This record gives sequence, structure tokens and C-alpha cells, in this order.
Amino acid sequence: MREEPTPPTRHLRVHEDRGYTVLELRGEIDIASAAEISPLLDRLTGREHARVVMDLRPVEFFDCSGLRLVNRARRRVLERGGRLQLVCVHPLTLRVLGATGLAGILTPHPTLESALRAADPR
Repeated sequence: MREEPTPPTRHLRVHEDRGYTVLELRGEIDIASAAEISPLLDRLTGREHARVVMDLRPVEFFDCSGLRLVNRARRRVLERGGRLQLVCVHPLTLRVLGATGLAGILTPHPTLESALRAADPR
């Protein structure tokens, strides 16, 4: 079965890097942008043994809708035997991730390179 390319959105850029699907969230991640991102995110995290990195570095604003997106992606990937890494450096986003406990179960990395190294430590 051939998979259609992921349609672009202004809040999500998707690319491949070393066998991982990198989901780069961009701009303001709120209820409106989450509604735009969710169908694409579900499609990309719904594959068996998906290898995914969520990169939040280009995020300017991140509320509970963003937390739901990250947690949903994590749950979907893990349920299907995959791996998920997180990249985040913004102090406010890190604070939100820490306050909710999500940073404790999904360790944020400062760079894409460090997330990829942690994901595949050969």
C-alpha cells in the first residue's frame, strides 16, 4: 500500500532523519493549531514500530493543547512498539512539561542530534 505524502501545515513540518520521522512543531501551539495538527500527527504516529522525534524548538507558545499532542503522540507510538524522543529548549515549554510530569517520562533533549543519539545509542 502506498502512503500519500503528508500535507503541509504552518504548524507542523515533517522530515526524515536517520530513519526517524521528525515532527517539528512551529509557532503557537494552542487549541486551534492542535486541531490542525492532530489528524497529521495521528497518521504519522499510527504506524507499527514508528520511530519519531518531536522537535519543539520552533514553538513560540505552548499550552495544554500542546501537552495533549505530545502525550497522545507518545502513547500512540509506544502502543505500537515504536520509539519517541523529544527536543525542547524553550524555558517556558520546559516548565510546563516539568510541572505536568511529562518531562519525567519523556526526557527533553536540547538538540535533534542528541535526541537521535539517545534513541539509537550504538
